[in-house]
Amino acid sequence: MAQSDRRSLSGPLSFGLVLPLLIIFLFVFCWPIIKLLGVSLFDPAFTLDHYREVLGNDFTQVIFLRTFRVSLLVAALALLIGYPIANLMRSSPPFWAMVIGACVLIPLWTSVLVRSFAWTVLLQRNGAVNAILQSLGITNAPLSLLYNEIAVIVAQAHVMLPFMVMPIYQSLRAIPDELPRAGLSLGASNLAVFWHIILPLSRPGVLAGFLMVFVVSLGAFVTPALIGGPSSMMLATAISTEITEKFNWARGATLSALLLIAVAVLLLIFSRFMQLNKLEQK
Repeated sequence: MAQSDRRSLSGPLSFGLVLPLLIIFLFVFCWPIIKLLGVSLFDPAFTLDHYREVLGNDFTQVIFLRTFRVSLLVAALALLIGYPIANLMRSSPPFWAMVIGACVLIPLWTSVLVRSFAWTVLLQRNGAVNAILQSLGITNAPLSLLYNEIAVIVAQAHVMLPFMVMPIYQSLRAIPDELPRAGLSLGASNLAVFWHIILPLSRPGVLAGFLMVFVVSLGAFVTPALIGGPSSMMLATAISTEITEKFNWARGATLSALLLIAVAVLLLIFSRFMQLNKLEQK
């Protein structure tokens, strides 16, 4: 039997290679979070007053509910738009799949700030959307399309669309072509094949994309600040206001900690759900 040519690294050498990454992780990620929790819990002694005040404040509760509602709707809209795009990429020839993928991914090369400003141009009173609506006779006067939750949902869904399309596309690519063909050959309709074969097998990608878009939208700052305005303030904007305008670091840190805890809980639930899903498939 031929011996393997692979060489295993010694323990100290492996640790030395991983050490730079570990240092970066500790000082760039862990240490700021520890400091954040410390500011929210120690003022200067240990106290939970900041959490009681934030959780008991009606205005803060409205912001939390709005943030979760808008993020959920953003993920749902991105799923409705992204799934057909991913399915079209899967069923297209390689060249056209590459073109569609490029159209999805190229906006990632553009700053979120630029894309958000583009939506303000489109949705303003003398923008392209109002001009089209008036030219078609749908409206007689310009509509107020900016600075509301609907505008935030549409613009944020556009920003998050690549993060929805690519996980779904990878799940669809993993489905063997023989399975849909077998369903069609046995007399099933295209809708039945999609509902009973393609959609269940693509569920991991759907869940991963939905969770990614939802979690990232929870902490979105640029798009809600530019498109939503004060009447549609979300949690990231509220945190920025507390720290940069009111200089209330304790309250800003408390809001950030609560958002971090909520995201951690969602990730744990998703991880547990995926484990159960794998057990069911086995």
